[in-house]
Amino acid sequence: MAHRLYVLCVLLVISCVSLNAQALLSEKNNFTRQDTLRGSITPERSWWDLNYYHLDIKVDPDKKFISGKNTIQYTVLEDFSIMQVDLQTPLNLTKATQNGKDLKIKHDGNAHFISLIEKQKIGDVNTIEVHYEGNPREAIKAPWDGGISWKKDQNGNHFIASSCQGLGASVWWPCKDHMYDEVDSMLISVNVPKNLMNVSNGRLRRVEQYTDSKTYSWFVKSPINNYGININIGDYANFSEVYNGQGGHLDLNYYVLKDNLEKAKEHFKDVPKMMKAFEHWFGQYPFYADSFKLVEVPYLGMEHQSSVTYGNEYKNGYLGSDLSGTGWGLKFDFVIVHESGHEWFANNITNKDIADMWIHESFTTYSENLFLDYYYGKEAAAEYVIGTRKNILNDKPLIGHYNVNKEGSSDMYFKGANMLHTLRQLIEDDEKWRQILRGLNKDFFHQTVTTQQIENYLSEKTEIDLTEFFNQYLRTTKIPTLEYTIDKNKLKYRWTNIVDKFDMPVQVKINGSDQWLFPKPDWKTMSSDLRIISFEVDKDFYVEVKKL
Repeated sequence: MAHRLYVLCVLLVISCVSLNAQALLSEKNNFTRQDTLRGSITPERSWWDLNYYHLDIKVDPDKKFISGKNTIQYTVLEDFSIMQVDLQTPLNLTKATQNGKDLKIKHDGNAHFISLIEKQKIGDVNTIEVHYEGNPREAIKAPWDGGISWKKDQNGNHFIASSCQGLGASVWWPCKDHMYDEVDSMLISVNVPKNLMNVSNGRLRRVEQYTDSKTYSWFVKSPINNYGININIGDYANFSEVYNGQGGHLDLNYYVLKDNLEKAKEHFKDVPKMMKAFEHWFGQYPFYADSFKLVEVPYLGMEHQSSVTYGNEYKNGYLGSDLSGTGWGLKFDFVIVHESGHEWFANNITNKDIADMWIHESFTTYSENLFLDYYYGKEAAAEYVIGTRKNILNDKPLIGHYNVNKEGSSDMYFKGANMLHTLRQLIEDDEKWRQILRGLNKDFFHQTVTTQQIENYLSEKTEIDLTEFFNQYLRTTKIPTLEYTIDKNKLKYRWTNIVDKFDMPVQVKINGSDQWLFPKPDWKTMSSDLRIISFEVDKDFYVEVKKL
């Protein structure tokens, strides 16, 4: 769910932080028991299926303190009596109850094992309440390190927000903190000082007024991943509009600091433009039931489901800079387009294991390209995505380590987008490609998925065996290299730096004429009727070219 560029001279920093307001985990190769408890589907998780959460909390901004409870409703899948609930230090899980009875809790770092007294019968729907309190981890450089941002606006009002991709939702509330099991629906009730407002996911159900505080309750009808759930607390003003989309009338709501209201009304015109382009490419917005919100926060932004957060300073590009260096990146607000693109890839289609986070980031980074394609044409879009290649590190594979909550390389953004752009060239049918992208969001609607499912789907729908294609780009750092020699009217060529059986065709220009080559690891020879004066590989293919 991250990295930064302010001017051209810091492009390397962008590559290392990987831009898009996502909090990625720190580099780690030696894994602990805590990593396994966090990242695997343990026996204490697998026996129960999430149905519903009611997160009911009080936020004390002056003390940077959160207290409250989470009511967890679940269906029993197996005969088991110990439940794992996750909550990260320094927060304390103080009590757990079921049907009015206090339960024994065994604390093991950030994993808490609750022993249930009553028989858990397969098929039953049961409820447990877990209480907690404390000072949650503070996000120092949100959203990249995650936690709660405790800031103030220019008028001295508290300005608070959560961000926790990678790090996990349990950094600020107790939950089943694994991507594989999304809760079906959720009520989020947040009590804040009376001069502030809390904005969370879904639709505002009610506001309860007390002497010196208010409780805002937001209801989410759609399945939602843990890190997509958020709180945003500030002195907000609200304005809205209705978008007539593929699913009917969609409420677009905007919550911004009061001093930024007029500025936001003009700048947020990118939102309906984004929605129109992405419904064209990806199909109907997945959360009509929960609306779409763009919420100003004191950090760059994140893809919280139906509550996308925004902190791009009301500038086009990425904080006013173009990630591609082509000029096309200044045609849109990066955070609005990128983070909203995650509504389809991350929130609608969600990876089961964070090791497969390329599914979120590659498709969503590629969505920037498709936004440009929709409004400025295919050539502009290609220039943009090709321009981002300079940010690719090729430091490690895009797929991370499974079952330990470890994502792959930050190249999942730029390299992943260029991989998908290359795949589009292989299909040679833009409408077919569009229907495949729409099909992904329809056939995996509101589901958690694996890399293998996405690979198999794309192979089936493209009618191309993409096994080696994905092995090459997802599982290695090797970029296919087309080596060639020219001797008068003879062209010799081959692939090097490839995985076994890699045989991707590539489009080239020979003497200005377009044609396909079908390289193999062994040398192949092509003869021309004329002397070969010029040879050029189509730049839309993410490959290296080497003349010998």
